[in-house]
Amino acid sequence: MTRVHDRFPLSATPVVLAAGVLFGVLSAGHLVAQLVGAGGVARISQWLLMPVLAAAVWSATTGAPRSRVVRLVLLALAFSWLGDSVPAFFSGDARFLTMVGLFLCAQVVYVAAFWPWRRRSVLRRPAVLWYVLAFGALLAACGPGAGALLGPVVGYGLCLTLMAVLATGVGRVVGVGGAVFFVSDGLIALEAFAGWYDPPAPGFWVMLTYLAGQALIAAGVGPLWNAGASGTALGSGRRVR
Repeated sequence: MTRVHDRFPLSATPVVLAAGVLFGVLSAGHLVAQLVGAGGVARISQWLLMPVLAAAVWSATTGAPRSRVVRLVLLALAFSWLGDSVPAFFSGDARFLTMVGLFLCAQVVYVAAFWPWRRRSVLRRPAVLWYVLAFGALLAACGPGAGALLGPVVGYGLCLTLMAVLATGVGRVVGVGGAVFFVSDGLIALEAFAGWYDPPAPGFWVMLTYLAGQALIAAGVGPLWNAGASGTALGSGRRVR
């Protein structure tokens, strides 16, 4: 039997459909702008993406008190929006640290959101080694070039890895979203600190994985919209602490 929280849940009301279509159009436009180097279009569209995705989640979860996990995901999307927009007003290390700080807030909120499902995650299973290895490989690639920023980079990486691990407990959709989000931030770290990393259109790949990860997480928490679902391992009937 398919677990409830493994379905794509967002109810197809006109408002949700409109928000979803708008998110898709903005995402496509943003990615094209990344490919062709249209910096102004890319910047403005990036500022709009997370509010539209949050609007889709908000509209899809009306009708009853929203659960803790949905409220926290909305808060994480808000911090992500700040991380997408506020760094544009800084330069150099201040810009990077502002981005890391705001996205760290988003990751901490995601960790809090997914924590009730930790026992269903890979946290205490052999599969967690894949996440540990991915973090270790990323640290080995980026650490030598991080310099004075090594501490913030390690701290953010640990929180990001924990988020991706805990996401596996919520369901397959959220788990894949967390893993893809990890890849996106890993690409940012490689671009910033690994001198050998020089792919074509790096911003395109960062944003493609970022948007996919956020959208999957947002879609995957939809079945947990009801306040009574928070903290329950759906499909097992067991309350986790």
